[in-house]
Amino acid sequence: MSQADVTMGAHSGVMGRPAFSVPAKKMAMWLFIIADTATFAACLVAYGFIRNATPNWPRPFHSITNVALMTFVLVTSSLTMLMGVRAARAGDKSGALRWTFVTAAAGIIFALLHIREWLGLIGEGMTLFKNPWGTGLFGASFFSITGLHLTHLTGGVIALIAVGIRYKGGRYNADDLEILGLYWHFVDMVWMFVVPLVYLLNLAH
Repeated sequence: MSQADVTMGAHSGVMGRPAFSVPAKKMAMWLFIIADTATFAACLVAYGFIRNATPNWPRPFHSITNVALMTFVLVTSSLTMLMGVRAARAGDKSGALRWTFVTAAAGIIFALLHIREWLGLIGEGMTLFKNPWGTGLFGASFFSITGLHLTHLTGGVIALIAVGIRYKGGRYNADDLEILGLYWHFVDMVWMFVVPLVYLLNLAH
């Protein structure tokens, strides 16, 4: 084999793998996150317009204890997801599985705290169409935004359990955990916008 053939073979190998290539599954997740970011942004912008245009907007929250606890749980779950992906990259299968299930457990705790909050507000008379503090638009906005986020989180918990089980069986690998981690961090980031706009700005004076 001549030197030219070796050079051509190496050149074609380099050309066959672009420097900035992204795996199809990861690209699909990034596209989904971009599209879903637009959805949440539209909901939050619409909420902001409605809130500013309504003079008797309710401020029903008297404490930040529950939302602070939910935020702590969700932020911690992002850390455990990172640790799971790092363990998978290092070949520590049992560690990756353990941290993935810990992340799922944190998501379940968050969901239970959220549902408890919902039940408390419903018990005070708040529904999608009315509440005892002011305009009924507040209930519609609150349940729509937090419900959309809770739906995404619930889907993420189910995915964590399913991917974890398949990872244990050898059908998924570290790349699949990393892709799922992107989704989980997205859910976490959305919550960072929901908290100040929906909760902190509606604290009772």
